[in-house]
Amino acid sequence: MFAGLPELGISNGEDLKETLTNCTEPLKAIDQFQIENGILLPTLQSALPFLDLHGTPRLEFHQSVFDELRDKLMERVATIAEGKEEDRYGKLEELLEKSFPLVKMPSIQPVVMQVLKHLPKVPEKKLKMVMADKELYKVCAVEVKRQIWQDNQALFGDEVSPLLKQYIVEKESALFSNDLSILHNFFSPSPKTRRQGEVVLKLTQMIGKNVKLYDMVLQFLRTLFLRTRNVHYCTLRAELLMSLHDLDISEICSVDPCHKFTWCLDACIREKFVDGKRARELQGFLDGVKKGQEQVLGDLSMILCDPFACNTLVLSVMRNLQELLSQDSLPRDSPDLMLLLRMLSLGQGAWDMIDSQVFKEPRLDVEVVTRFLPAMMSVVVDDHTFTVDQKLPSEEKNSQSYPTILPDAFNRYLQENRVACEMGLYYVLHIAKLRNKNALQRLLPALVETYNDMAFGDIFLHLLTGHLTLLSDEFGSEDFCSVVFDGFLLTSFSSKENVHRHTLRLLLHLHHKVLPSHVETLMKTLEPPKQSSEPVKELYTQLTEKLDAQKKSPPPADEAPSLDLGLHPVTVPTTASTPTTPL
Repeated sequence: MFAGLPELGISNGEDLKETLTNCTEPLKAIDQFQIENGILLPTLQSALPFLDLHGTPRLEFHQSVFDELRDKLMERVATIAEGKEEDRYGKLEELLEKSFPLVKMPSIQPVVMQVLKHLPKVPEKKLKMVMADKELYKVCAVEVKRQIWQDNQALFGDEVSPLLKQYIVEKESALFSNDLSILHNFFSPSPKTRRQGEVVLKLTQMIGKNVKLYDMVLQFLRTLFLRTRNVHYCTLRAELLMSLHDLDISEICSVDPCHKFTWCLDACIREKFVDGKRARELQGFLDGVKKGQEQVLGDLSMILCDPFACNTLVLSVMRNLQELLSQDSLPRDSPDLMLLLRMLSLGQGAWDMIDSQVFKEPRLDVEVVTRFLPAMMSVVVDDHTFTVDQKLPSEEKNSQSYPTILPDAFNRYLQENRVACEMGLYYVLHIAKLRNKNALQRLLPALVETYNDMAFGDIFLHLLTGHLTLLSDEFGSEDFCSVVFDGFLLTSFSSKENVHRHTLRLLLHLHHKVLPSHVETLMKTLEPPKQSSEPVKELYTQLTEKLDAQKKSPPPADEAPSLDLGLHPVTVPTTASTPTTPL
């Protein structure tokens, strides 16, 4: 508790013990010890007996004086550090030398930590001593830790790693949320709101204005993205940069070549649309990558691989296609559409680019524009034609039923091209949003085989299950249930646990709308095997409990038919001979 006092020539408890052991007059020895180690203020000596008369212990008095002086000293340290004197840091280093021997003393430790916090460059010897002592390292300010971390990547990695894991867990729990809604889904929070998340704020604080630490975090994110292919690391890369932008940390923003591109894209994500003006700005950044600086494409591709960026780009593509359709224009004639596809292609190729270290924009397959998009538009035309036909008078109607076969080019590109597949998946979501049951029944079976099984990814299934709530009444139809469950979800649930979870999420929300016979079959099929994870078992248990509760409280019985014959009461005029009082 009193470690370090002897080094400064100050007596401690051991000295007092030795004095009392060897003295012949203990009371005199105590008085002498108090005089030598008390507050050296002559006027105070005569005042102390008054405190004794009031029953105030000397310890209490000295402790209150000590606390007051410590607070004043800490304020003074902050004032010196914030001042403009040239030798201000010299004064703090001098104070550090005098106070550091007492760093283990709990009452003095805050002063030492305050001095360390305000020194822009703590002497290396002191940093090593803090780093070597777990207790000191734990209590020192983040400003001191930054100086330790910048030369100890492994230690910094140990601090950052739990935060990165927490971030991924939070994103995945959002995707598997039991709340199914088209209005409040994974993409609902604004970029500004997302940047207020605990992990982003903590990482931003840990980095401060230190470019070296920022580069380390980016390297961790690239490495983890390569190792896991988890696109949420791309989201964090963009969020971290924009969080530093919000705080106006120019020391970092000015040296990150992706800053202006990310800033512009962030505005598009906020609006969920890339307008013409911003499209030209983004194109300018991409075209402005100079020879010898191609490595920046790796970071740009990672930012475009962020699911929030990808979502914005594909929604913008869909909107562009609708406009082109209304104008009878070809996709290849739209510069905005071609740029959106270029950025989508760059984002989709992020992992390959960083893995191969070949920093070159992937070339967009021209046939995506000349073959796939026309095939997708033909599906739109088929649907529109059928809808118009149904509105015609019966004598003018064609007897043709709704088409069930999709164009070969549409199916082929869903399976072979990731950009085409992404657009195809969002077209399915668009159809679901329009509550177009016929088109959905036509398209869903085609999603069983898609590029890299993208249709069974968590983000798409999260969005699809939310969109299917708009068609809840259709689950009373055997055909619709068969297409959604048997024709799509159940084709891979046994090999992909995430599909199992999303299917249970959907049923948990819509079980009361699904045909009872189909629910029974689904419950048998979806029963989790022993090796299933806890979340799957928990969802299944919740669903079982809901179904049991539904059986115990059946819908209210139909009311007994009324005996009222529908005769309206007739007012009988009263006369002298008619009694007016009831019989």
